[in-house]
Amino acid sequence: MVSIDRAGGAPLPDRLVVTTVAVSLPPGLGLLDLVPDDHPVSWIRRGEGLVGWGVAALLRTDGPTRFADAAKWWSELTARAEITDTVAEPGTGLVGFGTFAFSDEPGDSALVVPEVVVGLRGDRAWMTTVSVDAARVDARLCAAPAPRPPAGIAFSDGSLDSERWMGVVADAVQRIGRGDLEKVVLARDLVATAAEPVDVRWPLQRLAEGYPMCWTFHVDGMFGATPEMLVRRERGLVTSRVLAGTIRRTGDDGRDLALAAALARSSKDLEEHEYAVRSVADSLEPHCSSMNVPESPFVLHLPNVMHLATDVAGVVHDAATVSSLQLAEALHPSAAVGGTPTLEAVHLIEEIEHLDRGRYAGPVGWMDDRGDGEWGIALRSGVVEGDSVRLFAGCGIVADSDPDSELAEAQAKFVPVRDSLGGS
Repeated sequence: MVSIDRAGGAPLPDRLVVTTVAVSLPPGLGLLDLVPDDHPVSWIRRGEGLVGWGVAALLRTDGPTRFADAAKWWSELTARAEITDTVAEPGTGLVGFGTFAFSDEPGDSALVVPEVVVGLRGDRAWMTTVSVDAARVDARLCAAPAPRPPAGIAFSDGSLDSERWMGVVADAVQRIGRGDLEKVVLARDLVATAAEPVDVRWPLQRLAEGYPMCWTFHVDGMFGATPEMLVRRERGLVTSRVLAGTIRRTGDDGRDLALAAALARSSKDLEEHEYAVRSVADSLEPHCSSMNVPESPFVLHLPNVMHLATDVAGVVHDAATVSSLQLAEALHPSAAVGGTPTLEAVHLIEEIEHLDRGRYAGPVGWMDDRGDGEWGIALRSGVVEGDSVRLFAGCGIVADSDPDSELAEAQAKFVPVRDSLGGS
């Protein structure tokens, strides 16, 4: 394994030997069933996607140049790689998985190349092995040892308790009311402590089963099930799914349909959503020869909440020089996770949030050697470190936001990761 840091560190390998071949997955096993507890990575939706394990190469970086550092490293790594790819699908060949800090400071970011990647798209499955120089990687497609459920989980407040966090929301509403900005997204955290180290494959399996419409991810300790695609680039087409405006589900289908209709008419939520869509469209426009931005959002139904959603699409004209990771950098942070205007909102977050977001709400996903890839926003997420898991949730605050309602929304957004840590 080769690891470098932003300051220099170990040199790049002379060559990565990359081989992708078509495979047949073992009957009855899903992608996550194949993954051992060896630096697992995942990007799964509706049972399809990519998983991997082992580490062939790793970059750690931080600060305002984190995206540029990663793009340069990736370009150099792919240029030196010897790639044999008989499948030629997005996600074959050399693939790196990344997780990036929300802020320029503090926070670290990582881009990792697994030794083994297994992918599934439709009825096509493949396996990629990556070794340094001529070394061989022995990879077998079989059921990995099952993860153990977390033991003795206890939850406690993170940086702020409920009352103090609602006070921060009220402060933000006052500032918006006097015209300092239009919207700010405020996050809060929750800490789960277990009796022994947490095997991240356990919550990943539960998230993939419970939230199949989301992208279930894990890279370098950052995991979750995000409903929001920051950017996908595939064969010259680019798409972004924007979510802003949320209401909690009740579990009663009739009541939820009425709530969905109310969400679609809510001036507060429509205003918040418009800011987010506008920021994404403005960031993508310089890279696209044509774009489609729907005039009205649709309501995305998830098991625990409903969101206003818009899918922005375009045709990129600079695919030869701008990768999916560089598009993710151009989009981050969108109004959906920062606010409007972006610079003022990010400054306010730094001033009043009292929370180190780390990689929460930053880009997370993967990229192949052609520059295609998928980058989500690390929402409905947590960070696992040994026996501790730090959960995150955030809410968009606008002029008529109510602190009690925003707290209820944040609690609903904790549910996916919190329930995934249960032992049953």
